[in-house]
Amino acid sequence: MNRGKILDEAKALTYTNRQDDYGTPTINFNRISGLLSTYLEREVTPEQSAMICALIKVARSMETYKADNYIDGAAYFAIAGELANGGE
Repeated sequence: MNRGKILDEAKALTYTNRQDDYGTPTINFNRISGLLSTYLEREVTPEQSAMICALIKVARSMETYKADNYIDGAAYFAIAGELANGGE
């Protein structure tokens, strides 16, 4: 799969029905960071939560090639960048 296709699929993931299913990235990653903060007993920001999700995809890609890891990783990096810039 070429980089354009990976990025196109990542973009489609971030702008389609996932938002209907899970809420906007801002809402969803605020929830995730709240849960992680409680569990870890230290503050975790929404941006950090998105980066953690991307790192999970990096770890998975170290075992085997699956296009999903690269597509989802690109989407999580984009969401982290958006959150770092103040969200939507």
